[in-house]
Amino acid sequence: MVAQLTVLASGSSGNASLFEVDGVGILIDCGLPPKILGERLTCVGKTWASVQMVLLTHTHSDHWNRHMLAQLRQLNIPLMAHPQHHAVLACRPEYLPLHRAKLTRDYTTDRDFPLTSSVSCQAITVPHDAEPTFAFRFESRPRGTATVWSLGFASDVGHVTEALLEGFSGVDVLALEFNHDVALQQSSPRPQFLIDRVLGNYGHLSNVQAAEATAKIAASSGTDRFSCLIQLHLSRQCNAPELAIAAGKQALRKVAPQAAIVTASQHEPTPTIVLGCGKVPVLRRPRRQSIQPRLPLKD
Repeated sequence: MVAQLTVLASGSSGNASLFEVDGVGILIDCGLPPKILGERLTCVGKTWASVQMVLLTHTHSDHWNRHMLAQLRQLNIPLMAHPQHHAVLACRPEYLPLHRAKLTRDYTTDRDFPLTSSVSCQAITVPHDAEPTFAFRFESRPRGTATVWSLGFASDVGHVTEALLEGFSGVDVLALEFNHDVALQQSSPRPQFLIDRVLGNYGHLSNVQAAEATAKIAASSGTDRFSCLIQLHLSRQCNAPELAIAAGKQALRKVAPQAAIVTASQHEPTPTIVLGCGKVPVLRRPRRQSIQPRLPLKD
């Protein structure tokens, strides 16, 4: 059972990823305005007709957009979120028509929930200063068969917990936040309260923290299984792709040296990562470069 993941945008100015399986397209977060998100979909050969659901990680404003709530209602696309997320969003006038149209769905952490007939999702609570915040483990296990593939997705994490490591154990593909370089963060012109927030236990992962987690997760999967690391949510002020990639390579050097590394951007989609095709993931490049203007710097 083949699945596809394309990170359409990742960073503090807006987050959205398209996960496709069994003919169902699921947006993980919807933190861009509809026009820009629609153009990112076009860039990878998709349209709004490719989206059947939105799955929300948490309620920070870079992971949902008020205009997107109206867009979901207009297109009859349901929003799946934790009950506490719905409670936060309920104060927004754009949410009420979506709720009245019965287009709001719940997920919980007490059990896996099905996305399709063969794919389930596990919500894993992670520390971050928007409570609750969740990572997701997606797994294809057709009835009566072994797991075909599994994907771990964690975009905002204050620190790595044993629950997260356990939840992502054995995955084929890992999408994980590589937010900042500690030295760049500490020497940045940001106000001290923001530096303290990012470096705190409920802020964001550094390259070092993410690399340590990557090494442990990849080792639990094994060289024969772990095939791709996707680096999410890089800070444009306090990180650089080459620093994140170097940390990722070092993490995988002994445990999964053959694994591909894909570094997501705020301004254009990643290649599409195809899962379930064997040990090496297929990377399909976007048809054309995104023509979007640079989004405002917020990270």
